[in-house]
Amino acid sequence: MNHLLQSIIRFANLVNETVGRLSSWLTTALMLLVCFDVVRRFLINDTEAWIMELEWHLFALIFLLGAGYALKHDRHVRVDLFYAKFSARDKAWVDLLGSLLFLLPWCILIGVMSYQYAYGSWAIGEGSPDPGGLPARYLIKFAITIGVALLGLQGLAVVAQSIITIRNTSTE
Repeated sequence: MNHLLQSIIRFANLVNETVGRLSSWLTTALMLLVCFDVVRRFLINDTEAWIMELEWHLFALIFLLGAGYALKHDRHVRVDLFYAKFSARDKAWVDLLGSLLFLLPWCILIGVMSYQYAYGSWAIGEGSPDPGGLPARYLIKFAITIGVALLGLQGLAVVAQSIITIRNTSTE
């Protein structure tokens, strides 16, 4: 059983570490695009719809693809009134129950709903409603599904690590 749990943890960590590090480069791309947009607005007092949409899409990708990475590195927002003072075993119980009762069901719900949302967009070949906007709007909608899947995968690693911690500390 521990081998299976360790395999889940290793796989989730590897995937989210890789995706998180790669998606961090999107912040550089976003910064360069915003600078280009600002200079363009200053020099010719104009911008393009595709530039503004691409800025929003890059921001969304940074958030969505980085969510699993943030959970892996325990960088999500947490109300820490009591948790910081808990023992490792109590923290593991909170993480286990929180993941099983809230995180994973939420990921499944949002994953299913976002897939249907993106699939509907793909089926009609949805693009930007703005003239000069980006085509294939369904791509950014599918990113919601991918981001939630990565978060759910890391949630499974949290569950696995919590079980290991609870087992190892219960004998002490």
